[in-house]
Amino acid sequence: MRTERRDQCILISGESGAGKTEASKKILLYFAVTCPTNDHMLTLGDRLLQSNPVLEAFGNAKTLRNDNSSRFGKYMDIQFDFKGATMGGHILNYLLEKSRVVHQNHGERNFHIFYELLDGGDNDLLNTLNLERNPHSYRYLVKGSCPRVSSISDKNNWRVVRKALDVIGFTAEEVQKLLNIIASVLHLGNTLFGEGEEGETYITTETQLSNAAKLLGVDGSALKEALTHKKLTAKGEEMISPLNFEQAVSARDALAKAVYGRTFNWLVEKINQSLTLKVQEHSKDASIIGLLDIYGFEVLQHNSFEQFCINYCNEKLQQLFIELTLRSEQEEYETEGIAWETVQYFDNKIICDLIEEKHKGIISILDEECLRPGETGDISFLEKLEDTVGGHPHFITHKLANGKTRRVMSREEFRLLHYAGEVNYNVNGKIDQVMCQSENQILSHCFRREEVIDQKRPEMAASQFKNSLMKLMEILMSKEPSYVRCIKPNDAKQPGRFDEVLVRHQVKYLGLMENLRVRRAGFAYRRRFEAFLQRYKPLCPETWPNWNGKLADGVSALVNHLGYKPEEYKLGRSKIFIRFPKTLFATEDALEAKKPEIGKRLQISYFNMTRIKLFIVIQSGWRGMKGRRRAKKRREAAQLIRRFIKGFINRHEEYCDDNDYFLDHVRCSFLKHVRKNLPRNVLDKSWPTPPALLVEASEHLQGLHMRNMVIKYCRRVQPEWKKQMMQKVVASEIFKDQKGSYPQSVGRLFLDTRLEREQISLKVLQTLGSEKYGVSVIKYDRRGFKPRLRQLLLTNSFAVLVDRTKIKQRLDYAALRGENQLQRLKIIRFTVSRTKEGIIDFLRGSELKVAKGKRGHLLVVSQRLFSGHAERLRGRESLFLYERKKKNFHPADCVETVFSSSDRSSEQRHMKIL
Repeated sequence: MRTERRDQCILISGESGAGKTEASKKILLYFAVTCPTNDHMLTLGDRLLQSNPVLEAFGNAKTLRNDNSSRFGKYMDIQFDFKGATMGGHILNYLLEKSRVVHQNHGERNFHIFYELLDGGDNDLLNTLNLERNPHSYRYLVKGSCPRVSSISDKNNWRVVRKALDVIGFTAEEVQKLLNIIASVLHLGNTLFGEGEEGETYITTETQLSNAAKLLGVDGSALKEALTHKKLTAKGEEMISPLNFEQAVSARDALAKAVYGRTFNWLVEKINQSLTLKVQEHSKDASIIGLLDIYGFEVLQHNSFEQFCINYCNEKLQQLFIELTLRSEQEEYETEGIAWETVQYFDNKIICDLIEEKHKGIISILDEECLRPGETGDISFLEKLEDTVGGHPHFITHKLANGKTRRVMSREEFRLLHYAGEVNYNVNGKIDQVMCQSENQILSHCFRREEVIDQKRPEMAASQFKNSLMKLMEILMSKEPSYVRCIKPNDAKQPGRFDEVLVRHQVKYLGLMENLRVRRAGFAYRRRFEAFLQRYKPLCPETWPNWNGKLADGVSALVNHLGYKPEEYKLGRSKIFIRFPKTLFATEDALEAKKPEIGKRLQISYFNMTRIKLFIVIQSGWRGMKGRRRAKKRREAAQLIRRFIKGFINRHEEYCDDNDYFLDHVRCSFLKHVRKNLPRNVLDKSWPTPPALLVEASEHLQGLHMRNMVIKYCRRVQPEWKKQMMQKVVASEIFKDQKGSYPQSVGRLFLDTRLEREQISLKVLQTLGSEKYGVSVIKYDRRGFKPRLRQLLLTNSFAVLVDRTKIKQRLDYAALRGENQLQRLKIIRFTVSRTKEGIIDFLRGSELKVAKGKRGHLLVVSQRLFSGHAERLRGRESLFLYERKKKNFHPADCVETVFSSSDRSSEQRHMKIL
């Protein structure tokens, strides 16, 4: 499965009691022990193993041949990943022997779960279920007169089953509902009927009926009505008629069988849910090993419909065995052109066709007889069998048999000559509706309401089993089979005793002798030419390193070089066949011995012999050192992982030896993470999220880091910057949300153009007297526009223009014109003399410039011109002045002035308060 990625299946077959169930348990145990595991796979392996005791308790029983006989068929698919680890599982169950619920042959028991519940359940549980501990109190448990078996401990098995249900994943409520159903079957078995004078049937054990109704979760009166009456539908009308005594008993038993059978199907479905593949995205890559553990061939004193289906199943499995081992192998030799003397064997296809052939087989005849209108019965079915298949060599009835056979056959029986022997089958052979109203969640799941209203013709039980068996054959044919043949040593169920006649009989009818003859006369190994040549080509110089001719010629050259004798092998059309295993083993040994030489040849092509020897020594030493290092690292890694996992488990405990490494790792990792993700400035408030145990320390570190960044920032601030920042704070208080362009100006530095007191003439200061604000300005005269340095001093009520120590001009604020009177012009005209007019031109440019233009005009170049009311041009030495006092803000604190040719003429001066 792992090397070639091919799905496999294991078919376990043999008679009842030969050990099939034990063999399947050993195989599952092998998977659980040898496959790689993790936590999920370990849990899955436990569920696979624990599903066996649950299914055995509900599906196995003591028979005359076997104390733990499987009374149902089981096929299990186990899914594996590419490493060979279990990933999931699925179980298919076939034909539970439901008739055992209501009847057992002498010396046999009902299903194990009934006896385990009574013997192992505690008193409180039994009181809840209204059960007694003595199995003799229940009619369904004493039909075989064998309530106890010396080789079985029902009390110990009960503990195993209860533990297994918990491991699989059953909830306490589901277990209780399940046990309610088991107990209800026992109460149904104790429900008895009486017959009135007019033939009507009534229930004589009301207590048992009420217990059953309560445990089943159905209405007691509805259950009573269903057990004593039947409902008929004719032309859309419903009629209810009473049942006679025999019909009521049959109805009760049919109900018990249906309840138990469907509950068993629900149990398998629940186990499948716990085994479902969890990693769905890898389901396509999963490989499968199927395990078939199905009922063995049985010959009982009274063989019913269940035994017919069981033996039919064994016929199909024997046919599959013949198809895959005897027929296909011999056909392969003939296809490949190998000389072969055919080994004769019994082909049981004739028996399978007798049972399952369409329209003429026993199952088809049974379906037709059950569905045909009119009176039908067991005898009419037997008569139709005699008419249809009466001439078949493997079919006999009392009517068709000779005198000797008639003496041992009943008139109500027919005999089939199976591959394993002759079996006589007796032809002697619906109350599901009321179950659809059950409040028991398991029963309401098993008995669906849709079945009651569905008017389609139901499929017969035999056809259902045949179809499910066909699907099983398809599953098995899609996989590569392996067989486990279980041989029953004796019928006494004793160890160490071999009945030679019994063993020889099994070996014979299983076809093992014919299989051995085919194997002995055939070939132990076969492989296609390309695969064989690819693996063993290094053993021959002609085929190494590549063979470019025909594949058959390359294989022939290879085996001749290896010295194969003619009787040891044969070449077919596309495959080589090797007769003896020892020949293949010798070839494998030669390949292993050749591998060092091949490596040596590769080394020789690059180095001489001396270097090769030195290289081998160095390589050996180096590999040894690397191996020791690698082993040491693995040991340390394993210890570290264990310590880390242990610390993670105990991470919420106090600091101790169990979690110190993990907690230290968490702290160290967080500090490293913090170091790489520290905030870079005081405005960055981000901080890595700490683990729960470092919240307090994280907050303390965050505060320390922020304080440190603030200290560092403050130390880097120069006095000039500090002064600017203080001015910005004051500006923010005044202009924030008051001036539209304020946000864009925040990033710009203030320009200090204010004149200090020492820069102003003392005489002027004494003359003005009041608080004043001064700034340097430039005056351009009317002749040639030569610049003249002046001082503009502003007080609270007027402004003056000063030339050194002389006040040249005074302007009261009250005399200023309003803003709406200013002309929005790019050219300003002014009077130079009485007869001459001067002009100032404003142009846009990359930098501020004041000069005489080509036409004799005063030219002012700025990045921005008048727009709207007036343009604000900022500069230390310009016509346009913009300043703001820190305190006592006044409209006169910010002015924009254009001076004309005469300082004394206020008529020729334009000033605007901004």
